[in-house]
Amino acid sequence: MKELRNLRDLLCHEVQVMYSAEVLAAAGLTRMIDHAHNAELKHAFEKHRTESALQADRLKIVAKELGIDAGGEGNPGIKGLLLEGEKVMAKDADPAALDAALIAGAQKIEHYEIAGYGSAVYYARELGLESVARILDGILDEEKRTNEILNNLAKNLINPKAE
Repeated sequence: MKELRNLRDLLCHEVQVMYSAEVLAAAGLTRMIDHAHNAELKHAFEKHRTESALQADRLKIVAKELGIDAGGEGNPGIKGLLLEGEKVMAKDADPAALDAALIAGAQKIEHYEIAGYGSAVYYARELGLESVARILDGILDEEKRTNEILNNLAKNLINPKAE
């Protein structure tokens, strides 16, 4: 979007940015799966990679309903978080410490997505676009659940091993 004139433009921008986030995150999760050591963590990343692809598909539906191209914007924020993760994965790291770092990196992405989807849901509801809001709210709930899964893995399994 070249202009942000109103809340609808902002919603459209947010949908495009979040679509890019999901596509980029799915690719980043593939790299994280390859570097993770803990089987439960690998499984959580694999599950979320599949979920991210489905979320991208749902964002295409939202974009169509809004009359925009889902891929119209990039996402430098997620690119930066993924680059940070690449630097961590390149380090000579203890397996448990690397798993803890991977969780922290994934949670940074989750928190970004939670903020983006939360705003988009609000914009859609303000604009009376309930079908759009429902789809976005469903994705938001999935992101919150993923964050909780990662948080539990970190607190109860990974971080204690990295101490």
